[in-house]
Amino acid sequence: MSRIAARFAALKREGRTGLVTYVMAGDPDASTSAAILDGLPAAGADVIELGMPFSDPMADGPAIQAAGLRALAGGMTLVGTLALVRGFRVRHAETPVVLMGYFNVVFSYGVDRFMRDARDAGVDGVIIVDLPPEEANEAAPQARANGIDLIRLATPTSDDARLPRVLEGASGFLYYVSVLGVTGTRSVDDRAVSKAVARLRRHTKLPIAVGFGIKTPEAAAAVARSADAVVVGSAFVQAIAESLTASGKPGPDTVGRIHQLVRALSNGVRSAAGAGAEAVSR
Repeated sequence: MSRIAARFAALKREGRTGLVTYVMAGDPDASTSAAILDGLPAAGADVIELGMPFSDPMADGPAIQAAGLRALAGGMTLVGTLALVRGFRVRHAETPVVLMGYFNVVFSYGVDRFMRDARDAGVDGVIIVDLPPEEANEAAPQARANGIDLIRLATPTSDDARLPRVLEGASGFLYYVSVLGVTGTRSVDDRAVSKAVARLRRHTKLPIAVGFGIKTPEAAAAVARSADAVVVGSAFVQAIAESLTASGKPGPDTVGRIHQLVRALSNGVRSAAGAGAEAVSR
């Protein structure tokens, strides 16, 4: 059983929804990024999404765009991103790690090489934001051959006719983008999410993780009542940005501030355990 499958099975046994935390590899620098990653499981992250820095992230809002630019300015590369995962695995054998980014990064590195090196580093899944199902064969066979889940995205515009194509060959979990537009610019509507998740469950048995627009423990708790996992990203990268010194260097509370926010959001998700138990048991 993969780490992703094992984690969602454990969440189901516990009768609760998981927290997926997104951070950008190398933000604000490699050593601080490694320290942030190292503390995420203890702070309450059930799954970690690690952004692959890219200069033209079309689906990301200002906060994550800025995080990627900080990482690139600090010298972070895809090789460095995989090294962060490898370092994380020294102390954390069970927490799933999913790389998230754009196909240009993977293509430039070489798809075969990327999937092989990602497997060897300890990566469990990949989300390639701009690789639609019609072009999935650019990466799906290589992912499958290396035991890596190629996680698909669904949106409010993914209707019942479209969803079978989206889900074809999907594994790990389904990432539901709960709002239209780029990351970090709108707030989630938990009632709309509940209806959307119910519809998605008619099409797949994969766990459903809901992201975009979730910034507070209260919002996370509301979404947790229907989803199998809650994804938070922009709130963390914004907190990193706010913790930096005037010269853009990590502040004394950068690492601790992120872990504190993770704990608060994890508590919010866990507070909905009773309401979410029905959802995760389906």
